[in-house]
Amino acid sequence: MKKENKKRLINSFKFAYEGILVSLKTEQNLKIHILIMVLVIIMGIILKMSKIEWIICIILFGFVISLELVNTAIENVVDLVTMEKNPKAKIAKDVSAAAVLIAAITSAIIGLIIFIPKFINKF
Repeated sequence: MKKENKKRLINSFKFAYEGILVSLKTEQNLKIHILIMVLVIIMGIILKMSKIEWIICIILFGFVISLELVNTAIENVVDLVTMEKNPKAKIAKDVSAAAVLIAAITSAIIGLIIFIPKFINKF
């Protein structure tokens, strides 16, 4: 690998890491998603989730958190383009937020399908 390609690759990881950090510092909803993820991990350990259940949860964690990051990017780009009220800017922000909401609701439903039987059997 050429030196310039290696530097470009390293920088791409550095920029991605910076994006995660700035989002964690500024985005309340991302913090909520991370907290829920930690709680699901703890409950998964306690209730002894199967390998396939772990795989499903990990995919859902990545899905929701990734969409939250994309939503943050869209909101920031829209704000960069215009700070004035604009119906199309509102649509872009609302639709990107809706995508996160749909992913979170879907993940919650799948989580209930995984966890309710475990709670019933445990208690």
